[in-house]
Amino acid sequence: MFKYPVIIEKAKDNYSAYSPDLPGCVATGQTVKQTLLRMREAIEFHVEGLKKEGLAIPEPSTKVKYIEISI
Repeated sequence: MFKYPVIIEKAKDNYSAYSPDLPGCVATGQTVKQTLLRMREAIEFHVEGLKKEGLAIPEPSTKVKYIEISI
């Protein structure tokens, strides 16, 4: 089982998400929850497509770390 990092960005009227380890795999939604649900589905679909094409499934390589700063 792999864990892929997902970046969620606020757009003007919705949210968008992508995973740096899976180029081209994106999703959008009206809420963060909906966007994450759609992103999970997009990742599963993306990986299944790679399998069908006989391509390698990229292992997660992106590291995520939050840095706290005082403002």
